[in-house]
Amino acid sequence: MPRKETLTGRERVRLALAHRTTDRIPIGMVCAGINPPARQALEEHLDRERGMSVDEYLGPLVDIVQVDPAYAGPPLPAGTDIWGVKRRSISYGSGSYDEIERHPLGPAEDMDGVAKHPWPDPQWFDYSVLPARIAATRRESDRSVMVWNGNIFETAWYMRGLEQMLVDVMVNEEIVHGIMGRVTDFYVEYFTRVLEAAPGEVDLVFTADDIGDQRGLLLPLDRWERMIKPYHRRLNGVIHGHGAKVIYHTDGSVMDAVEGLIDMGIDVLQALQFSADNMDPAWLKDGFGDRLCFEGGVSVQTTLPFGTAEEVREEVRERIRVLGRGGGYILGPSHYIQAGTPPENIVAMFDTAREYYPF
Repeated sequence: MPRKETLTGRERVRLALAHRTTDRIPIGMVCAGINPPARQALEEHLDRERGMSVDEYLGPLVDIVQVDPAYAGPPLPAGTDIWGVKRRSISYGSGSYDEIERHPLGPAEDMDGVAKHPWPDPQWFDYSVLPARIAATRRESDRSVMVWNGNIFETAWYMRGLEQMLVDVMVNEEIVHGIMGRVTDFYVEYFTRVLEAAPGEVDLVFTADDIGDQRGLLLPLDRWERMIKPYHRRLNGVIHGHGAKVIYHTDGSVMDAVEGLIDMGIDVLQALQFSADNMDPAWLKDGFGDRLCFEGGVSVQTTLPFGTAEEVREEVRERIRVLGRGGGYILGPSHYIQAGTPPENIVAMFDTAREYYPF
């Protein structure tokens, strides 16, 4: 039987972030979700087995809710974001994903090309809606509020192209700093306005940059320290100055950068792709758990799509035993749950997270 829950989602998350134990492990869906084909299969499974919808099932379980300001800027061309990056939908049969087809700064040869780009303005957002939006979520359920998304290096390479940006990091640092500086300026102003519009109401600010692949870091550590870390440190200082915590997403094998991530000011390391090389939950907890919290960790690459329900349950229990010891852990999938993932496995993850708490 599930343990009796005595805390609100917000209380549960705040205690975990203070490295204290709670009534059950907090659960998040941070930088995660259930892709449409998998969600449809889960909807049918829950209706058949429990007479409820996905929203009715997940609502009492997930302890973090995302709230954002309203876009009020100029109309954007179809498929194009505020940075001028254009994407197109690519079908994989039962669903689709978005792929970048235009990197607006790809042709830039120097800083003049960067300066001429039509950069977005933080004034394009209506921040005044935030108090009402947060109040609405509180009336529904008092969960931890998170705002989104300070992905500085990713935004820069979306605009430039990943291959070109990686070349620039090695041979054209001026253009890297020119793009990264402007992106950081935007996010500093954006999150300042967000946090000032709802003082004390935002618990977490989501920031991100995938700095690892399956085998190791995308960049040499010294290059990351010099060319990416300072921009996040600046942004994190602003976030902390308004009393919010920084939850930072990166996929991949990033153990070599964890000490530097702590130094740059993150509070929560998110995703936890333990199927990548040298990513070990015990190493993370034992080496950094006194200074860092964690979110994610249940594999969307291996266990959830390809394991049995019992293997999912055991992975969830192991994550809680290791990472949840002494607080500091919010359980969730390591990324979006993909099409083809058995609904029984998704239910096994959430049910076990709610029921199992050995502390």
